[in-house]
Amino acid sequence: MRIQYLCVTVLCAGATFGQTAPVRQEKTEAEVKETTGSASLPVKKVVLYKNGVGYFEHTGRVHGNQELGIEFTTAQLNDVLKSLTVVDLNGGKISGVRYNSVAPLSERLKSLQIPLSEDVTSAAFLIALRGTRVEVRNGAASTLGKVFSVETVKRETAKGGTLDVTQLAIVTDAGELRLFELGPGVTVRAAESEIREDVSRYLNLVGSTRSKDVRRMTISATGNGDRNLFVSYISEVPVWKSTYRIVLPKAPGTPFLQGWAIIDNTVGEDWKDVQLSMVSGSPQSFIQNISQPYYTRRPVVPLRQSVMLTPQAHEASMEEGIGSGAGGGIGSGNGVGLGPGEGGGTGGGTFRTGVAGGVPGGVAGGSMGGVLGGVVGRLSAGNTEEANEVEIEEKDALSALENENAGAVGGNLGELFEYSLKEKITVLKNQSALVPIVQSPIEAEKVTLVTAREDGEVQGRPLRALWLRNTSGLTLDGGTFNILEEDSFAGEGIMDILHPGERRLLSYAADTAVRVTSKDEEESKTAKRVFIVKGVMKVTREERSERVYTVHNADTTPRQVILEHPIRDKWKLADDLKPEDSGARYYRFRVAVAPGKTEKLVIKESRPDYTSIRISAITDNQLKLLVEEKTIKPALEAKLQEVMGKRKEMFDVEQEMRSRQTEMEAIDKDQARLRENMKALKGSAEEKALLQRYTRQLDGQEDRLAALKKENADLLAKQVKLQTELDRMVQEIAANETL
Repeated sequence: MRIQYLCVTVLCAGATFGQTAPVRQEKTEAEVKETTGSASLPVKKVVLYKNGVGYFEHTGRVHGNQELGIEFTTAQLNDVLKSLTVVDLNGGKISGVRYNSVAPLSERLKSLQIPLSEDVTSAAFLIALRGTRVEVRNGAASTLGKVFSVETVKRETAKGGTLDVTQLAIVTDAGELRLFELGPGVTVRAAESEIREDVSRYLNLVGSTRSKDVRRMTISATGNGDRNLFVSYISEVPVWKSTYRIVLPKAPGTPFLQGWAIIDNTVGEDWKDVQLSMVSGSPQSFIQNISQPYYTRRPVVPLRQSVMLTPQAHEASMEEGIGSGAGGGIGSGNGVGLGPGEGGGTGGGTFRTGVAGGVPGGVAGGSMGGVLGGVVGRLSAGNTEEANEVEIEEKDALSALENENAGAVGGNLGELFEYSLKEKITVLKNQSALVPIVQSPIEAEKVTLVTAREDGEVQGRPLRALWLRNTSGLTLDGGTFNILEEDSFAGEGIMDILHPGERRLLSYAADTAVRVTSKDEEESKTAKRVFIVKGVMKVTREERSERVYTVHNADTTPRQVILEHPIRDKWKLADDLKPEDSGARYYRFRVAVAPGKTEKLVIKESRPDYTSIRISAITDNQLKLLVEEKTIKPALEAKLQEVMGKRKEMFDVEQEMRSRQTEMEAIDKDQARLRENMKALKGSAEEKALLQRYTRQLDGQEDRLAALKKENADLLAKQVKLQTELDRMVQEIAANETL
């Protein structure tokens, strides 16, 4: 006998399974005979996640043809539609799943004759009635007419101010325009019964938004005799919380860890004898309002008046099987579920064609076979004593049935970790519970924790802490913890998620007996290496730092102090320093301090410092510093002095060239002045003498200019020669010395 089913499933959602409604009897005689009373689907399994969703499984017995009614809120129904899985396990089939669809209020208001929105004023209401027949009463007078306009006008008050009033204009049957100022004594009544009914419908629609948000889903199961039915989904639930107790007995006892999970049942249905699991992790989940009909805007395309469309018939397809099968399903034979990558999951199988609702047999076998192989196989195993013997042709489904029977208390669930209770639990609706998840001896050492900032100062007060290693074999979810020491409360704190074998410091109280101070003793830079190539000197220095922590124990009992020293970028500990532990931001050093004693911890660190100097541009100060630090040897110093001497020669030549250039510019300026003066002379005897003088002066300046240009050319040639010599000297200098 093959299994028939309907599976609606989408990843990541949340829903709440409401109370099961009474089963509705079918109307035909044959179905009435096959139908026995109502069916109940109690919750059998609950899995809670850290992201506020829970997975729920319901199983129960049905007989004959039955409908199961389930009530949800709209928010819950949205999540159910994304995650619902329904399976008839014993030869029946799920013939349909339906629910009452509720269109958005804005869309439902479009069905009214009068255009009213969700937020409407009295003036907007009257404007919507424009053109309709109304009766206006003002005191004892009554006037009939059609609404013409509604507008706001200003009226003067008795005190000289202004007041906005709403003015209604109607046109009477006699064609008169009558104006009414709306106030407490004026009433307006729609004269047409259809309009009054429309107003009543509008008020009912608006009022329905405040009514109880209930959406009813109906699952139709058809078949013969008694059968097992399975329903699963995920639902939005409160986040479950973890809390731990760490018991520290008197020496030489072993510390003990006790973990609890706090859960809340807010889904509106009792959890009676359910298999409860808590998962440490947050799979991706989201909310999408898919239970509400959506409308999209469509473009308005005008009909081309020049083209007349004529109805036409199209030729039939030449492919076999298109359009055949019940419900228009594609394919006429039995569909075969495909393997991974071809049909959407493992555990495929063969299914009948013509599944209700037009689901094609081939598609059902391929895309849903993997879901059935895992879900049906796992659930049928728990009902073998009650269910009739089922002949299942799908070997993969039977294999999945056997392999899914695992009942670990704690174990990995993909990238997550699951705590599964050994015993079933009962939590009534709107109640919470504290359930045990961990009972295990633990490895823990009591220490004093001191943390230093990067500037060297101690951060806050020393803390009592446990250096705990997770030896429980389970992943410990993050949560609160408290410490019980020698039958007394010692403190509490917060713990992040702790994986098996992982070690963590958990602080829980202040340690008033321990005082810690710190001081920077020494900071220096020492050259370690000099490297010169292609005219560039690279000096590697080592910057050193020494910080001293002083720890005093004023108590009568010894202390194991764990001092957290910050890990600074590019700084490295001295070779003789080995921290007991290191985190992402701190080195952890252990300091044992006897009662009433003081101990010191010296932290030495170093980091490299790099300096690059172009030899051709080296300055007197740079050379002096290199000599004072003994970074360079005398032979290299002598070569650098030669370079600087050559640069001094080049500087002197450059200064001479600059001086001659300045003189040439001054002569050019003076010659321009003389020529302007010569242009102004008129030819008198005195002017001729002055002209001769100017001419002699210009001749002398021209001779000087020629001499200056020759001197500059000689200096330029000398400068080029000096530059060549400098470049050669720089390229010949090489060094690779470790100091």
